[in-house]
Amino acid sequence: MHLGVCYYPEHWPEERWAEDARLMRETGLTRVRIGEFAWSRIEPEPGRFDWGWLDRAVEVLHEAGLGIIMGTPTATPPKWLVDRMPDMVAIDREGRPRGFGSRRHYCFSHMGYREEAQRITRVVAERYGEHPGVVSWQTDNEYGCHDTVQSFSPAARDAFRRWLANRYGSIEALNEAWGNVFWSMEYRSFDEIDLPNLTVTEANPAHWLAFRRFSSDQVIAFNRGQVEILREHSPGRDITHNAMGFYTGYDHHDLGAEVDVLGWDSYPLGFLEMFCFSEEEKRAYARQGHPDIAAFHHDLYRGCAKDGRWSVLEQQPGPVNWARYNPAPLPGMVKLWTLEAFAHGAEMVSYFRWRQFPKAQEQMHAGLLRPDGNPAPALAEARAVADCIGEIESDAPTPKQAALVFSYESEWITQIQPQGEGRSGLWAAFSAYSAMRELGLDIDILPPGADLAGYRLVVVPCLPIVPDALARSLENIDGQIIIGPRTGSRTTDFAIPENLPPGPLEGMAGGTITLSESLRSGVTIEGDGWSGGGWFDHFEGSADAEMTAKDGRVVLWRKDKARLLAVWPEGSVLCEAVRRAARDAGLPHEPLPEGRRRRRRGNNRFEFDYLTGQASWSTVES
Repeated sequence: MHLGVCYYPEHWPEERWAEDARLMRETGLTRVRIGEFAWSRIEPEPGRFDWGWLDRAVEVLHEAGLGIIMGTPTATPPKWLVDRMPDMVAIDREGRPRGFGSRRHYCFSHMGYREEAQRITRVVAERYGEHPGVVSWQTDNEYGCHDTVQSFSPAARDAFRRWLANRYGSIEALNEAWGNVFWSMEYRSFDEIDLPNLTVTEANPAHWLAFRRFSSDQVIAFNRGQVEILREHSPGRDITHNAMGFYTGYDHHDLGAEVDVLGWDSYPLGFLEMFCFSEEEKRAYARQGHPDIAAFHHDLYRGCAKDGRWSVLEQQPGPVNWARYNPAPLPGMVKLWTLEAFAHGAEMVSYFRWRQFPKAQEQMHAGLLRPDGNPAPALAEARAVADCIGEIESDAPTPKQAALVFSYESEWITQIQPQGEGRSGLWAAFSAYSAMRELGLDIDILPPGADLAGYRLVVVPCLPIVPDALARSLENIDGQIIIGPRTGSRTTDFAIPENLPPGPLEGMAGGTITLSESLRSGVTIEGDGWSGGGWFDHFEGSADAEMTAKDGRVVLWRKDKARLLAVWPEGSVLCEAVRRAARDAGLPHEPLPEGRRRRRRGNNRFEFDYLTGQASWSTVES
């Protein structure tokens, strides 16, 4: 495992670079990430390149023994390019252009900008692709950040029409698949189809799902254009990209198949504040982050990555600048977060950033150094981690225990047609993950097409579209299975299956869902030591009632190895269902103390205490 840092030499006096590089190595860092926002300095005017500063920065860093991760600068196209090509900017859902003055102001579907992105990628790759100091490449930066995957521009509309024609073949097939006879929405040709925003009321959900799939494909195509150039001009180097937390705007499984190492940006305190955690959790973990935020994404992106190779490209070292409230991490947390990434299989953790910049939008975002160049609190913790990781053996395989099946389409569908406030596929997966982690289980988060052989527990918390291959894989495993609400409730084109939910899993579940209710927050179904709510599925079939509420409603049905959960997968009812399945699967499990988490990697078992910020590890038998 490498430790690294994000560095912007263009932000600092050149006479400081060698001192920074020396201090990085002294801290135990071996990787440095540069260049992803430097287009205006690399090409200050069209066709005129200024390589001198970057050449010197690369040499300084390389001579210090730092491996360089070079970024392609396409997330920040310069003003002169926007002025030359004003229609390259994305259009938001309300029809407003995304203007210049920050970042990510481009439309993935604009072919002129895509060509410019490939041009700048090519010239940077030609210059540094064979440099011995460049060990890896990062494409762009945080695809989709600031809600920029979906663009409602003319370029996106025209590309969407072509995408639909390729997918459906004929307009008649599309009309039938989408059910366009409803509300007289039938089209005569693909050229009549507009984007699904700005309709009087909700657009056809099949239309939205197609647009979400298309928008995801545009991200992957944009990325692929850069990857092909980098592979040509810089063979033998890994290519990566930095995904984000709780972000589902595109399918990260598709991105993971294109790059060598899938990275993500870990900001546990910012995510705790900005996402749907309770006020109690936000107070209890304000300086640590919820105990499952980082781990969930480690396992998610490991499951998305080709060959399971992943890293943390940006690790929070102090207060951020973008959340509603921005506390400093509890002492010990930067070390804990880093070791936890290692425990889940990270190849690298790179801290963002080296030195806090005193100007522009991120001047309140802390780094390993203060704005005056002196050490910030996290620098000593990074040094302590560097000492630790050299002592930990990590070559042994990690035994399989539990799998959680998640698809990005599940979140798209529950966003398009939630049917109840907060009934999200992503957050159902997170709740299930937490329930499993609270029992000390090791979890792999896998896509629907993954091989499930060898897992003793498989949880499918919310998967509206169930591929036939997944149904067969579930039938063939020897372990226990939990199936959550809305699973198997839609076909590929967003229709209720003819045999009703759970669709392809009807035989395994032993029956069908005949009616689904969403319940208001606070309306609970009470049982013996547990409660549930949020949703209730009416079930008919041959399965046995395993958990029955005091009012007679059945919340958990069981047939052989499969359990069907009739309420939303969260809270104590989910924890009890997971406990029973883990018991029957023969998995070692025990409720962990509040704030405590456990993870095994190879022959090492790690313990993480989120209340105190302490981390430890020990050797266990294979």
